[in-house]
Amino acid sequence: MKNVFWLIVGIGAGFVVAHEVNKTQSGKRFFTELDSRIKEFTDTVGDAYKEREAQLRDTAEAVAERAEDVIDDLTK
Repeated sequence: MKNVFWLIVGIGAGFVVAHEVNKTQSGKRFFTELDSRIKEFTDTVGDAYKEREAQLRDTAEAVAERAEDVIDDLTK
């Protein structure tokens, strides 16, 4: 319980400090650049996820087609 208290205090203190830093010109620049980098990172991760998902879907479709061919050959 003590650890949870300190975690909440730390999060609250972090928000207060971030709010105060954001009031300065250099703080605004910092958070703008941070936001830009985070957006770029999340876009890259999202694109990579979609690409990998498409690869796996293509592989699954190929395996399913091959399985159907094998089943057809066995039933002849």
